Amino acid sequence: MSGLNVNKIVAPIDFSDRSDAALHRAVEIAGSEGLVEAVHVLLPLSTMEPGNLFGGITDQSRIEAILKSMRDRFSDEKFARVTHHVLLGDPGSEITAFAERQAADLVVLSSHGYGFLKHLMLGSVAERVVRLAKCPVLVLKS
Repeated sequence: MSGLNVNKIVAPIDFSDRSDAALHRAVEIAGSEGLVEAVHVLLPLSTMEPGNLFGGITDQSRIEAILKSMRDRFSDEKFARVTHHVLLGDPGSEITAFAERQAADLVVLSSHGYGFLKHLMLGSVAERVVRLAKCPVLVLKS
């Protein structure tokens, strides 16, 4: 990416093949000098969800499980400069706020990880990130 100094990249992941490809691309762009911040955003549990009603599942236990999954899935040496993060909230808003807090030079994400119907119902995270981000955003076509 000539003309763009890329030292820190935020790469949102949702464990889809598309987001895995975006993380791979972010690592390629970062090269041996840059850092990649992989981030997964969970929607907070509702107080009426069964896990909350019976005390078995908490947001913290979900965060810990996702972090473990991220570390296990991306344990290869090529991911050595990738740091893993899990946030709670609206994915588009949380990703852009995280990128700003991290002073990211670039956000790299896939266009979507869901099917057409879910895309219509949930809206597009990629579209929100492009609209809200204060740094350049690279959206990989599915």
